[in-house]
Amino acid sequence: MTNRDSLAIGGVIGDVLDPFTGSIDLRIFYNNRQVHNGCDLRPSHVINHPRVEIGGDDLRTFYTLAMVDPDAPSPSDPNLREYLHWLVTDIPASTGASFGQEIICYESPRPSIGIHRIVFVLFRQLGQQTVYAPDWRQNFSTRSFAELYNLGSPVAAVYLNCQREAGVGGRRRT
Repeated sequence: MTNRDSLAIGGVIGDVLDPFTGSIDLRIFYNNRQVHNGCDLRPSHVINHPRVEIGGDDLRTFYTLAMVDPDAPSPSDPNLREYLHWLVTDIPASTGASFGQEIICYESPRPSIGIHRIVFVLFRQLGQQTVYAPDWRQNFSTRSFAELYNLGSPVAAVYLNCQREAGVGGRRRT
């Protein structure tokens, strides 16, 4: 199954993103555990921002990473869709988020109801210092943000499932 298929089955394609073709490697690690589409992590595992590795080979190419929750405050009533948990810009190719500019500081997911998809989306920027922080976290729109800053289609995306510590069950793995 391709990454794009996993994103479609998980509802990320549709709820957050339009169909796209990935062109850059994006690796997300929480506590040295790599995130794969549909994996389950509890809030205690995502307290601190993840280590992010971005592919590419030209340090003059810059990327923006957005981390959103399309299921806030609950999957059955996502009236805060999308909630912006983290935004990092000006990340040089072949490095990671720690080399970029954190313009919206990391806020760890703390779902209280249901299973939430936490989506990491990577865009190629037109140049350095061309993307700015939104005014709010709730009701963020990845699509509108990308359009505003001429980011085009994503170059990579990955998502995880997160639910409260005492939650049971989970979404079907993709």
